[in-house]
Amino acid sequence: MNNTVAEQLERKTRARTPVKQVRLKLVYVDFWSAVKFSFVLSVCMAVVGIVASVLIYFVLLQTGVLAQLNGLISDVAGGDINLLSIVGFPQVLGFAVVSGLVNIIIGTALGAVAAVVYNLLVRALGGFQLGFTSN
Repeated sequence: MNNTVAEQLERKTRARTPVKQVRLKLVYVDFWSAVKFSFVLSVCMAVVGIVASVLIYFVLLQTGVLAQLNGLISDVAGGDINLLSIVGFPQVLGFAVVSGLVNIIIGTALGAVAAVVYNLLVRALGGFQLGFTSN
């Protein structure tokens, strides 16, 4: 018997391990975990919204769209209106930050409400049936 370690390992890898399946029910969502998760997700979405707002503003500014819109509004409304003083970088950034903060508050509250509603519905309906396999 001249079995090497490599041959033994090769025989082991050929043998298929049976796939085990587990069926679980999700019957409870922890309230504070849902609040923390929704807060972090809301913060990420707020950062994305702020960066997107600033990038869109700079693209519109560099391509001249805001200047053409400013000329159009001053032609239609009559000379004294300057769109670029109304829609400047500080105003765009301030609006993006304020809307991001509001979205963080609303997103966190919605996550908390969703956890409470799910936990109440689980009592009546029984929860989600989930299946897992081991590979």
